[in-house]
Amino acid sequence: MSKVKVIVGGCALVTAFYLLSVYWSFEPDTFNPDSYAAEQAKESQQPLTTGYETTTTLIHISELLINKQGGFLTNDKLPPSLLMDNMPAWEMGVLNQVRDMALTLKDNLSRPQNESHVDSDLQQAQPALNINSHSWNFPSAESEYQNAIESLTRYRDRLSSSKHPAQFYARDDNLVAWLEVVQKRLGTISQDLGSSVGEPQLLMDTNKDNGEVSLDTPKTSWLKIDNVFYESRGSTWAILLLMKAMKHDFEPLLEEEKATVMINQIIRELEATQETVWSPMILNGMGFGLLPNHSLIMANYVSRAQAGTVDLINLLEKR
Repeated sequence: MSKVKVIVGGCALVTAFYLLSVYWSFEPDTFNPDSYAAEQAKESQQPLTTGYETTTTLIHISELLINKQGGFLTNDKLPPSLLMDNMPAWEMGVLNQVRDMALTLKDNLSRPQNESHVDSDLQQAQPALNINSHSWNFPSAESEYQNAIESLTRYRDRLSSSKHPAQFYARDDNLVAWLEVVQKRLGTISQDLGSSVGEPQLLMDTNKDNGEVSLDTPKTSWLKIDNVFYESRGSTWAILLLMKAMKHDFEPLLEEEKATVMINQIIRELEATQETVWSPMILNGMGFGLLPNHSLIMANYVSRAQAGTVDLINLLEKR
């Protein structure tokens, strides 16, 4: 009888862990940066100045990263999160974009041309975001990310204040600086997704003196296909929201260059990457087989978004 109770209790515990992991695996929904920033400005009784929406969006993305259901799972050391990999992969994708935007804010968007001055709050926020995401104590990753959020909030509030004001320079070179980072990220994402698809490729072995072509196999392990997919999905989720926010803050520049249609097309491709995945697992069917190829579909949207980003960069650099 005691053995039966142990078995039943073990099954119940496994089932509870499984259901909890499924619940924690639901990704946060996208949000409208325009309306969210307007609500925050109204609540804080602050004017919606240039840069307010981008900074508010960055703050809210960071808050969702650590406060979603289950919290920040990457550094958890206990089950069920210890056994989960899809959501930590998604978190890593989001975190990469948060770090990129914080660095661009510190080094470009908040600084006048040819000046070395760095905003004090951004100087605190950017390093805090770069703590090892697996750090779980003294300090934990979440506590450092929360410190970064507080620093970003102080910077955002100073954008709307006449006392000790902060700056956000909506210049074409600053937009290009961020877009260049984005297009490189999208290129890496597309390449990683492509490595999950197709047959081994012929690659040149540069270590051979005779320059022979050897067969290499850069395919992603089938155990990591879902990790690559969800990290890509997290990255594109964050890029989508930041792209919408930057479109608002750089609206006069984009309208002047007749680039609004171009950035809208990039946004549409990124929105397509966030469509619901109805399959309980990520499938990578071959050729025209019966099974879908989720990685290939994602890579298609990401590649088109990257191409649009490159075109937008080229247009802005002609100024």
